[in-house]
Amino acid sequence: MIYNRLFVTINILNFREVKISSKYIEQAVEQLSSLPGIGKRTALRLVLQLLNRTDAEIEQFAGSFLEMKQHVKKCNSCGNVSDTEICSICSNEKRDHTVICVVEDIRDILAIESTETYKGIYHVLGGIISPMDGIGPSDLNISSLIEKADSGHVNEIIFALSPTMEGDTTNFYLYKKLADKQVLITTLSRGVAVGTELQYADEVTLSRSLLQRQPFKL
Repeated sequence: MIYNRLFVTINILNFREVKISSKYIEQAVEQLSSLPGIGKRTALRLVLQLLNRTDAEIEQFAGSFLEMKQHVKKCNSCGNVSDTEICSICSNEKRDHTVICVVEDIRDILAIESTETYKGIYHVLGGIISPMDGIGPSDLNISSLIEKADSGHVNEIIFALSPTMEGDTTNFYLYKKLADKQVLITTLSRGVAVGTELQYADEVTLSRSLLQRQPFKL
């Protein structure tokens, strides 16, 4: 029994060196394992599970991704993902359009919306400034944020970026660009631990950080 367990363990550990007997399974494993957070072993387990599904189920499975790619677009106003030109948040007249929450990507919107605390709208940067990754200000959705600040329709802009070195660098850059605008600039309170990505903060902490936001200071 011990030897059998050892044999299985060795096989799992040496998976990457084992040649899969089907090139089609191998191709499917390669595609799935190209996704972030999915290793070869997990990909193989998923592929083998899919192999047991009917043709109709596989067509529906694959078709959902094709439809997503063909129909999902960025909101023309905030940059959020949407099925229409303007997302459901920006088109909601009950939201406070004078308050804009600046976030890195869609995952941060989902995190904030889950708190059911924030009633304003968003602005998605599409990333944060990170010289190590070759991402500079010109790679982000910043110019349209400045235009919104100049429009005269915005009272407050909230910096809701992750409290990391890259997030703080981006906050600093945005503040320098917005400092002369007639807009209140605030940031989340430090209830969100330094070094933590916003999307991983629990709902209670994130909610309190929003409610207790404070003026941004250098």
